[in-house]
Amino acid sequence: MEYSGDAHPLPNYVHPVPQPPGYIPPPTIESMPAPQRPAGCPPGLEYLTQIDQLLIHQQIELIEILVGWESNNKYEIKNSLGQKVFFAAEENDCCTRYWCGPLRPFTIKVLDNYGQEVLTLNRPLKCASCCYPCCLQELEVQAPPGNPIGYVIQDWHPLKPKFTIQNERKEPVLKIEGPVCHCKCCSDVVFEVKSVDETHVVGKICKQWTGFLREAYTDADNFGIQFPMDLDVKIKAVMVGACFLIDFMYFEQK
Repeated sequence: MEYSGDAHPLPNYVHPVPQPPGYIPPPTIESMPAPQRPAGCPPGLEYLTQIDQLLIHQQIELIEILVGWESNNKYEIKNSLGQKVFFAAEENDCCTRYWCGPLRPFTIKVLDNYGQEVLTLNRPLKCASCCYPCCLQELEVQAPPGNPIGYVIQDWHPLKPKFTIQNERKEPVLKIEGPVCHCKCCSDVVFEVKSVDETHVVGKICKQWTGFLREAYTDADNFGIQFPMDLDVKIKAVMVGACFLIDFMYFEQK
């Protein structure tokens, strides 16, 4: 190779390969590798076939801390090893967030590590008062988007938070029961997941204590979800939706 002046060739230099538009890089080691999808499993939910617990971390929004303006919620969903499984983001307008607060209707889209939407969670506008049992909270879970796979329905109770998890045919599959007081200081708040007859505890949704400063100045919460390993993958996905509904109902700042 001929060259002049002080310039020297760069050994073993490889030019970057251009990528096509819309290219999404493969997940890193921080992400959970995708297992093989079994028959009947909606696309993207194969991650849930090999785990019995999830960690959900709500991201802290700086604008909420500085000016107190509620922004769309965003969550990272990880396995017990801390590997990323999903990312969830609320889609809402500022007027709905401001005027309706934690009662607001929402659409939450859940994406896998490749950026593909695998779950859509829809919450309509409903009353939250125990004095109106005809207008209780509910949530529809779709996978893939547009195809309902289950529902979370609030059960009326004068004191305790109670919910029913239903399958796509609106048949009851599990029950959720929370404590009378969900405002506990320095401790976790546990919502037990029970069998339909409420005689056996099969899992839990736990709101984790995150410390005085974070609890006082933000509404960014951490949750843990536990369920049986052999539970239908669709019902596992509906439990994720139940966790988001519980967060909005009981732990979002008014």
